[in-house]
Amino acid sequence: MADFDEIYEEEEDEERYSPDPVVVRGSGHVTVFGLSNKFESEFPSSLTGKVAPEEFKASINRVNSCLKKNLPVNVRWLLCGCLCCCCTLGCSMWPVICLSKRTRRSIEKLLEWENNRLYHKLCLHWRLSKRKCETNNMMEYVILIEFLPKTPIFRPD
Repeated sequence: MADFDEIYEEEEDEERYSPDPVVVRGSGHVTVFGLSNKFESEFPSSLTGKVAPEEFKASINRVNSCLKKNLPVNVRWLLCGCLCCCCTLGCSMWPVICLSKRTRRSIEKLLEWENNRLYHKLCLHWRLSKRKCETNNMMEYVILIEFLPKTPIFRPD
């Protein structure tokens, strides 16, 4: 006879299943240290029903405007660094490395702000990630949109 006082936990396959993250690749024509000068703003079909296309496009446009502001300075410093590299024994590349790191950090902060403002409420998480290019062995930065597991809402009675 079944014991009605015992509590059994049922494992739900739906909670354990998490779809693959959506990858938004750089689509610009200039890349400095793996960071493209813009990201693709076309709405991915796997986000249909999760986020509005207008919100997606607005977030990508904010990231692209940050890149548009910072990357031309990085390119100029890269050219100057390459011209002076032999004379300075490579030390002229340090400003480019620091500026590139600052650009990545500003994009990461922007994505964290977007997550806190909207995407965590929609069970999504945006982050900048380094991935291997599909066409060659180079590394590139992409925006990963990960699906967070839905947590049950606790409502005290």
